[in-house]
Formats: sequence, C-alpha cells, structure tokens
Amino acid sequence: MSAKLRIGIGYDAHRLAPGRRLVLGGVEIPFDRGLIGWSDADVLIHAIMDALLGAAARGDIGGHFPPGDPQYKDISSLVLLEKVKDEIAQDGWQINNIDATILAEKPKLKDFIRRMRQQLSQTLGINIGQVSVKASTTDGLGAIGRGEGIAAYALATLEKK
Repeated sequence: MSAKLRIGIGYDAHRLAPGRRLVLGGVEIPFDRGLIGWSDADVLIHAIMDALLGAAARGDIGGHFPPGDPQYKDISSLVLLEKVKDEIAQDGWQINNIDATILAEKPKLKDFIRRMRQQLSQTLGINIGQVSVKASTTDGLGAIGRGEGIAAYALATLEKK
C-alpha cells in the first residue's frame, strides 16, 4: 500500500559575490551582492524544489535541471519551481504545505517575507496560508555568519489526490 501523505526535506546554499542580483523566494532583494549559481541561485526555491521532489521520490533538482545545461543559465527559479509542481501533480500529488527557513547574516529579510510567501503560493497554486517562510542568522558562526553566503532549509508535505 502506498502512503497518502509524504514529507520531504530540502537544503541549498550558495556563495555571495558582487555583480549578481540577490533573489530569494522569487523576490529581488536590494543588496550589494548576490548569490553565485548557474540559474538565479535562489536558495529558498532550490530548497523547496528539493523538498517537493524528495516527498514525491523524484530525485533532486540537479538531476532535473543540471548545472552547466545552457537552457538553465540564469533562468528564474520560479520557472523551475512551476515545472516541479507540474511533475509531482502528474503523479497525483498535491502540496499540503511548505515550511522554509532562510539563513543569512545580512541583509535583513523581514520586510520581504510576505512578498516571498505570495510569490511562492502563486507559483505553486496554493493558498498563502500553506506557505511559511522564516529568516534567521547563525549569530556570526561559520561561513553564513561571516557573510560569505546564504542557505535555506525547506520541508514539504504532499497528499495523494
């Protein structure tokens, strides 16, 4: 018998560098540096995609959207998130909820969280109340604490339609 409820966890981290836009949850954040990656390097969406794919037992985002593939160069992670949503829906899964945490020493993200939740819920076709996004620091510990990068964790629950 297959489970009617599945849980997946996702994680992503990227280095910060000058000359790049900082995009988190599909929202551009004003900052003097952005995340380095093949796509727009949106760690929040990447963690959410891995959580969704994991819950659906569909592998990880690197297998679906390989870095180095020219079609994904600088692509918006919102486009990729929509593809993941459609893929898991084909298997009969619907998203129950997303819970995510961004780890960043700077910039402060509290003023952008609601817009991220709106963008994510719209892209996923779910109610904003099904999407939780939080931000935290590492109190100066490690690479994130030194401001070298930003990371995100996400948990997703799926239900069989």
